[in-house]
Amino acid sequence: MIYTTNLFEGFNRQLRKFTKIRTVFPTDESLRKSLYLATDQVMKKWTSPIANWGPILLQFEIIFVERIETALAI
Repeated sequence: MIYTTNLFEGFNRQLRKFTKIRTVFPTDESLRKSLYLATDQVMKKWTSPIANWGPILLQFEIIFVERIETALAI
């Protein structure tokens, strides 16, 4: 649950960075286009690997032994 919440908070923070620069949007369509382009930029950053994934996975293996073994076998 923590990772999900952080994901949404991070996404909203990134969108606010893009919309903060421009405080007035002349039309609803211009706001939609701006949010679309901001989302595209944010998604490009998401393709990078997760930081410290190795230690995180080791902790998950300790806590969720059977689940991780099953998931990694697939």
